[in-house]
Amino acid sequence: MKFGVVVFPGSNCDHDCYHVAKHVMGQDTDFIWHKDHTDLSAFDCIVVPGGFSYGDYLRPGSIATHSPIMQDIVSFANRGKLVIGICNGFQVLTEAGLLPGALMRNRTLNFICRDIKLKVENVDTPFTSAYKKGQVVTIPIAHHDGNYFADNETLKSIEDNNQVIFRYTDKLGEASVEANPNGSLNNIAGICNKNRNVLGMMPHPERCAEKELGNIEGKTLFESIIKYVS
Repeated sequence: MKFGVVVFPGSNCDHDCYHVAKHVMGQDTDFIWHKDHTDLSAFDCIVVPGGFSYGDYLRPGSIATHSPIMQDIVSFANRGKLVIGICNGFQVLTEAGLLPGALMRNRTLNFICRDIKLKVENVDTPFTSAYKKGQVVTIPIAHHDGNYFADNETLKSIEDNNQVIFRYTDKLGEASVEANPNGSLNNIAGICNKNRNVLGMMPHPERCAEKELGNIEGKTLFESIIKYVS
């Protein structure tokens, strides 16, 4: 299969995602420059990586939605192809309307960088099929604006449709205020769209996909994508 990793000015996890997709997972992978209108038909999955696209001016991810490549990514997603947004990429996908809700400033108003526990809520997606439902994994976070918010109607809809993919919990899989690092509603850490082909998540699976880093629980996400495409 073939991954495409988008590069915005301010991206800082693009090389991490490229490395995992190409060198760890052994898949054909290309960088995609944000200013290019590109035929994405050769790609199976587009990764919108973390970082601070355009310096997070205005709102994180908002300026990135006006880059020429985003028109192609929206069309790509609307054709049912796979798109994953990680951290700032999640912010970009909400700003582009590919995912509902918004990411706001963390509850503490501080940047947070540490390992957290996530519960895998839905394994019926191309991104999580290799996990077990209810599995609790350790994935690092690194964000200042990871506080997921949606209005009551939207929140009910994504819960009813099982669009919440990852939730912040303790090691026993219990969601609580203490287990919630940023104040996200319903402890939401990652969601998908109704068609299950677009995923946004604040934690960084690409930072825990090699045994040299002491944790490979993020690798399972990439294994799920490859399995789905294959």
